[in-house]
Amino acid sequence: FPGYLSPSLGLKFADVPNGLAALSKLPVLGGAQMVAFAGLIETTGFFQAESTTDGRGPREGAFAMMDSTETGEPGNYGVGFPNFLGKVDDPEARKSKLAAELANGRLAMMAIIGMFFQDGLTGSAWGDWATYTASPLRAFESELGVQEPVGFWDPAGFTADGDLAKFKRRRSVELKHGRICMMATMGYITPEVIGKLPGYLSPSAGLKFADIPNGLAAVSKVPTAGWAQIAAYFGFVEFSGGFTDYKTGTPGDYGFKVLTSSDPAEKTKKLAAEIANGRLAMVAIIGMFFQDGLTGSAWGDWALYTASPLR
Repeated sequence: FPGYLSPSLGLKFADVPNGLAALSKLPVLGGAQMVAFAGLIETTGFFQAESTTDGRGPREGAFAMMDSTETGEPGNYGVGFPNFLGKVDDPEARKSKLAAELANGRLAMMAIIGMFFQDGLTGSAWGDWATYTASPLRAFESELGVQEPVGFWDPAGFTADGDLAKFKRRRSVELKHGRICMMATMGYITPEVIGKLPGYLSPSAGLKFADIPNGLAAVSKVPTAGWAQIAAYFGFVEFSGGFTDYKTGTPGDYGFKVLTSSDPAEKTKKLAAEIANGRLAMVAIIGMFFQDGLTGSAWGDWALYTASPLR
């Protein structure tokens, strides 16, 4: 705005920086005025102490928000929607606008926290992340797996210490889990698409492949000796490959070169694709487990989940 924010202090609007830096420029009285205004909005017409419909009195006493009572509607303070510009009478239009408000509010809550972090770490409300020179992530920002749209994404801060050895160990684990989940995901999909193998899974038990259901239900059908064989094979693969790939070489490289390339650019592309597909598969298999467990089928209809609290 043109003019003065505080004429008595000679403080112009133009003197106040954007973002978090504005807090240091705001006069104490200005902050007090904001608090007073927020308090006015909260207390004027927004609190109530009316009895509820069942005669039990106020739900939360004299300071209950009017929209949180048994007769109230969350977010409805009787002043219209949206933005105090009047009420919406059409039920469908009102429903659409309320849904949009919720969606936009959720997005805004994420956005403002992101802006706060960006401002605090780069020193500017729209700061360039390149100015955050103290970032411990710079040690890994050129590694495989740093892909659009999120770039280097480590919300849990596992790499905050910048330890390269720990990063390589976690990358090795990520690759291994991704590979297992890619096979597991295909294991869920393949029988549904092309059917089961012919013949017997266990001739001695008279158990055919066709007798094994898809998904989690198969766990109860596989014989104990079959699980022992599976565990033994897993152990063989683990121990024959070793556990020091990230210490002595490249994480995830066990000398199996079927999908590699002599062209460095093509090899990098394939390795990056493996990481991306592995991450997707880890999310996918967990989703399949949940769907299977809750609906009773590997590709179950969510309508079958009658116990859902969301109903």
